[in-house]
Amino acid sequence: MLAAAAALRADGSAFDRVSAKLRRQSDDTDLIAAALTVTGLRERAGAKFGPLAPELLLTQAGLEQASRFVVANLHAARFSGCDTVADLGCGLGAESLALLCAGIGVRAVELDPLTAAFAKHNLGVAARALAESRGSAPSVDVIVGDATVVGPGEAEGVFLDPARRTAGHRDTRRVHADDYSPSLDFAFASARAAHTGGVKLGPGLDRELIPVDAEAQWVSVDGQLVEMGLWFGAGARPGVRRAATVLRGGGSPEHTAAVHELLAADDAPDADVRGIGEYLLEPDGAVIRARLIGLLAAELDAGMLHEGIAYLSTDREPTTPFAQVFRVVEELPTREKELKRALAQRGIGRLEIKKRGVDVDPAALRTRLRLKGPESATLVLSRSAGRHVALLAERC
Repeated sequence: MLAAAAALRADGSAFDRVSAKLRRQSDDTDLIAAALTVTGLRERAGAKFGPLAPELLLTQAGLEQASRFVVANLHAARFSGCDTVADLGCGLGAESLALLCAGIGVRAVELDPLTAAFAKHNLGVAARALAESRGSAPSVDVIVGDATVVGPGEAEGVFLDPARRTAGHRDTRRVHADDYSPSLDFAFASARAAHTGGVKLGPGLDRELIPVDAEAQWVSVDGQLVEMGLWFGAGARPGVRRAATVLRGGGSPEHTAAVHELLAADDAPDADVRGIGEYLLEPDGAVIRARLIGLLAAELDAGMLHEGIAYLSTDREPTTPFAQVFRVVEELPTREKELKRALAQRGIGRLEIKKRGVDVDPAALRTRLRLKGPESATLVLSRSAGRHVALLAERC
């Protein structure tokens, strides 16, 4: 039925037409619904699972929570030298797939039986593809069970992605760090006890919970902050406790992402505040979360636009993967009536509004401004030298 649905979609049939044709083949409505769901998820899964996506079994929640392929590959590289890695809480198997492709054996453990069955299928697809292309494939073992009971076995490496949402295959919701499954205490202890250990967490994790003996790495993909990883043992780089990793150009499996990193032994102190320069920089979310704005400022000879606000200013045109760069065109009035008049005089009808350090709803403000005209621009609302500023800017 999946094959039939895929063929119909390839011919351009909409889902309602696919459903109608499948109903002529079967009166099992649950089976048809499942086939349509998986077909739709497969079509969305290419960015995360690459060319294997059309053969995988997926759930909505599992796909949403799975690592992107470029990030999973970064994880797998940390385990080079390990014969086997225990993927405790493997989900649909995204991390295990990357490990297999890196030539590393996998001991995957998953609590939910359906998800585990899907993971077993998915890893089997990958193992067969590797065997066909390389002549052999690493060992694969998928165990249904509680990671806290099953444990890593004899694996040299341990990777954990604690469930940060309620149980289920769709419409799940986030839970507090105290309710992660398995718990943070178990995850940290397991990763710490392994030769190489890694724990994937959300980028907004309370920094007070970061262990002092771990390398904390914040990762963004094409400007979107996606995760914070903690690395222990051989997985942690010597002298590195803060890492901002920025991946660019890895939006599809056919392209290798460019990897850029800022590394430090600790949080970097913020740069000094300076006046409004010719260029404004908005640091990448990974840089902000890693608290390495000061390090980036030092590299670019830039200063803070205002204390505690994540905008940098400089008079030199910077080239950096770690920030969005804007050229400041002019400073406009901050009072809304005068700002509206100034934008109208410049014929600006399309306006990107960015803000930090000011209490403004960009969408509501854009509506009130009633913009008309052929020009487009960026408006940055923030603070400088203790006052509110409105900067008309253009992207570099």
